[in-house]
Amino acid sequence: MPESLTKLTYQTFQQSKNYFGLAHKILSSRLRNLVYPTLEQKTKPIPNELLPKLQQRLNQLLETDWQDTQKGVYPESLLFDNPWDDFFRYYPLIWLDFPQMWERVKQQSYQDFSPEIDIDAYPSYYVQNFHHQSNGYLSDLSANLYDLQVEILFGGAADAMRRRILAPLKQGVKAFELVTPRQARILDVACGTGRTLKLIRAALPQASLFGTDLSPAYLRKANELLSQIAGELPQLLQANAEELPYVDDYFHAVTSVFLFHELPATVRQTVIEQCFRVTKPGGVFIICDSIQLSDSPELGYMMDFFPETFHEPYYKHYTTDNLLERLQKVGFENIETQVHFMSKYFIAHKPA
Repeated sequence: MPESLTKLTYQTFQQSKNYFGLAHKILSSRLRNLVYPTLEQKTKPIPNELLPKLQQRLNQLLETDWQDTQKGVYPESLLFDNPWDDFFRYYPLIWLDFPQMWERVKQQSYQDFSPEIDIDAYPSYYVQNFHHQSNGYLSDLSANLYDLQVEILFGGAADAMRRRILAPLKQGVKAFELVTPRQARILDVACGTGRTLKLIRAALPQASLFGTDLSPAYLRKANELLSQIAGELPQLLQANAEELPYVDDYFHAVTSVFLFHELPATVRQTVIEQCFRVTKPGGVFIICDSIQLSDSPELGYMMDFFPETFHEPYYKHYTTDNLLERLQKVGFENIETQVHFMSKYFIAHKPA
């Protein structure tokens, strides 16, 4: 397929996902307002003046995504990778789960878990119905719906934002001149369903990949996803990021995607300390998370209503938290920040 046609196909594919996400939000909001009219006042539409800015940010993200394939950072096939089986299997379940979510919002019940789920083994900050979803991150249903829910939330741009870690990740690993591709070790902290590890595998097919997460349900989903990919299976462990079960100076690179806004401030610092500890001297640590007020003040309106709309109890503090200072405090240096669409990136290096 000619390059220009491939690019047009990709842009059309992404815009169609964006329109689908928008249609989903409109329909679900109307249904919610019909069934639970008292909840209508708690949500606010995006101001019209913000819409062109969001579209511009999305277009810039898609252009960067495309350019990285042309530079050989990852194959073009990733641009069209979509979990269609999961979509057709689980999208109806999102609608079936809405009444429980809306009732939870109405009752302001944010730590509502089924009796069969043992919550005692988890830190209190984790036992939350993040995004108002049933059983938080501790059920197989939650794990099955998560990627689809995030794709809808970001209008189909979630993977494109995740892929922004791949260029600095490859550059960071390449800094170890005497390390062969097969010897490189990369850890994804809070790997969730394994989507980020799948992207890393496509960019670095020979590297040894590792992932940790607190949720056994999400690790089961990650194992299911990653088992379908050719090559060495990533090593997955159930572990708290506050106590990573690895020796010092073990990984050439460490990544963390969409974790820090769901952590209390003190825990963010502890996790950064752990990531510094397990990163090799000369290695790189890359954070992908939400935008912050310091880099996107024009989107402050959205950051204000996001934590209540989606029950993100630690998000508001995150938007003003100085992660650069936290990274420097533990010893990271040469820290670069980037912003793509609705995400911010910290690319930090451990002194050699």
